[in-house]
Amino acid sequence: MSERKLLKTAIEYMKGVGPQRADMLKKELSIFNFGDFLMQFPFRYVDKTQFHRIADIDEETENIQLKGVLRRLETVGDGRKKRLVGRFRDASGVIDLVWFKGAKYIEKQLQIGGEYVVYGKPNFFKSYKSIPHPEIELLSVKNAQEASSLDPVYSTTEKLKARGLDVKPIRKLKRKLVEAIQETDVPENLPEYIRTKLKLPSRYEALKHIHFPPDARSLKLAQNRLKFEELFFLQIKLLQTRGIRKDTLLGYHFEKVGDAFNGFYKQLPFELTNAQKRVIKEIRRDVATNRQMNRLVQGDVGSGKTICALMTMLLAIDNGFQACLMAPTSILAQQHFNNIKKDLEGLDINVAFLSGSIKGKKKRGKILSELADGTTQILIGTHALIEDPVVFKNLGLAIIDEQHRFGVAQRAKLWRKSKPYPPHVLVMTATPIPRTLAMTAYGDLDVSVIDEMPPGRKPVKTIHKTEAHRLRVFGFMKEEIKKGRQVYIVYPLIEESETLDLNNLMEGYESISREFPIPDYQISIVHGRMKPADKDFEMQRFARNETQIMVATTVIEVGVNVPNATLMIIENTERFGLAQLHQLRGRVGRGGGDAYCILMSSYKLSTESRHRIKTMCDTNDGFKIAEEDMKLRGPGNITGTQQSGILHLRIADLVKDNKILVTAREIAKRVLDDDLKLERPEHQPIKVHLASNRDGYKGWSRIS
Repeated sequence: MSERKLLKTAIEYMKGVGPQRADMLKKELSIFNFGDFLMQFPFRYVDKTQFHRIADIDEETENIQLKGVLRRLETVGDGRKKRLVGRFRDASGVIDLVWFKGAKYIEKQLQIGGEYVVYGKPNFFKSYKSIPHPEIELLSVKNAQEASSLDPVYSTTEKLKARGLDVKPIRKLKRKLVEAIQETDVPENLPEYIRTKLKLPSRYEALKHIHFPPDARSLKLAQNRLKFEELFFLQIKLLQTRGIRKDTLLGYHFEKVGDAFNGFYKQLPFELTNAQKRVIKEIRRDVATNRQMNRLVQGDVGSGKTICALMTMLLAIDNGFQACLMAPTSILAQQHFNNIKKDLEGLDINVAFLSGSIKGKKKRGKILSELADGTTQILIGTHALIEDPVVFKNLGLAIIDEQHRFGVAQRAKLWRKSKPYPPHVLVMTATPIPRTLAMTAYGDLDVSVIDEMPPGRKPVKTIHKTEAHRLRVFGFMKEEIKKGRQVYIVYPLIEESETLDLNNLMEGYESISREFPIPDYQISIVHGRMKPADKDFEMQRFARNETQIMVATTVIEVGVNVPNATLMIIENTERFGLAQLHQLRGRVGRGGGDAYCILMSSYKLSTESRHRIKTMCDTNDGFKIAEEDMKLRGPGNITGTQQSGILHLRIADLVKDNKILVTAREIAKRVLDDDLKLERPEHQPIKVHLASNRDGYKGWSRIS
């Protein structure tokens, strides 16, 4: 076949695949052609020289590889407890191999008396040792001679296994493909000077060695090359998008710093932190050009993002433009409105509020007409801001709080409220984003970080307690309430069962009501099944200190600001993620005094749950927590970036490959600073690769 045609061949034409297996590969692994198959890399390697002894396995042992003989195979139990059990022996002892699914198929493949290599995670029940659903492969003399010491293991599924495509057949097909490819099939996509500088093997060599490495060193070189390549092209796309946007997308010119900005700054009752000053300088530098600003401001709860946002709005007003702030919930939008109105007292600035809860044609009509004629300078509200009747006279700045809660279409509608240019855009998040994630998921935005808390804000003291300490926790609640303080008690939201959530919450509410009876105590209750008006009513009662205890599900994660609340109790802590726990804890300690967060859990906890709870007790630093969260959950789930499609990395890992990512970004930046449109001869391999690998990436900075 001619150059590059081989890898474009449909997968059904690969010898040993055929139409039925091809359909299954497409459905299960999104493999449509030879190229897709080549770019499905092994997720681990079997080192045929390294084996554990069964006798050495203990409860601390992680994944193990054993070599031994399958002595017995039998089906035990019935109904849902039915399972296939194999007795496996090596020179040191015996262990059971257990399959709960696909038993009929597996039984047909196994030979009693055969010598096998087994890989899996051991399980312990009292003194009984087993490996559930192990990988198992016959170790024949021929196989041992053919294989290198490092045999690749590829992802497969139960459906593929049923079609005869488990680890060994897939490996066989890969070997045939790797032997068939020529250097012309995988042209080099990195400039020679980058490869030389980083001592990277050729693309052809890396792809051969990632599948069938002759030794551990060749494998490491191949992995580094392919990880760098993947992260480098991601950064090129992100930075080129940002560079071209900055070059071509005109924006409004905020050249003046006038009475609104200076008047507000003079009357501030506190000194801005150095981090806030740095962020405001970065914003001023952006809006002083005639290019559109797209900046993400991230900082912990209480770090002072809203002041930075307000001062940016005042810059817009000083230059004759309107500004708006959109928040994800009515209660958060109302909170922003109240705070900003209070902050602007004494200054002649018109601020309006708009949300779905504003009823009455006359009242709504007045807000809309004053916005259209320019009387209203700042509009604050919910997604009601993007509805068609909302027309601005001259919108110059759009601020979005907790931007990941809004969809792309919602954000785009807001941008289109401004003509002839899109407004400057500032997005804020109180969910700290790990540096590596910020360089990828938000790599085409300019990122500002407020990494300093205002003076006087004490860290929340976090303590872990189990059910055995319940009465002492009740006692501590009573002490805080006696001091005039308020308490949150939060129950987890389990998506699979809203009924269970409600039962869990109601049982908790009844238990609290018995311990804290009326009229001595007043209790609010808030959960997702309540009508918005009822929810707001209960939250406002708590905000006004008419109730001392708020029993709630996670709906209060982004909620009302109650400086008087000093104690947060989180029930069933093991059911929460780290980022959510940190967000919840941020609800207390806003009044400047001592504040506490008690993490309640069952006594029996998984290793991961213990690690999460320990992290919460050890630090209040949102960025450290975000890094730990990313290690535990993976980058795609931190801020919903999985759905954006830019983190489906084949081989790189944002947690483990941090150094490679930093190098890739630095080199991509250098290339584009010098040659944004990749027109130089030495950059043609990059340009050709980008043109032939369009994956539909749309960055956060795209405005429509």
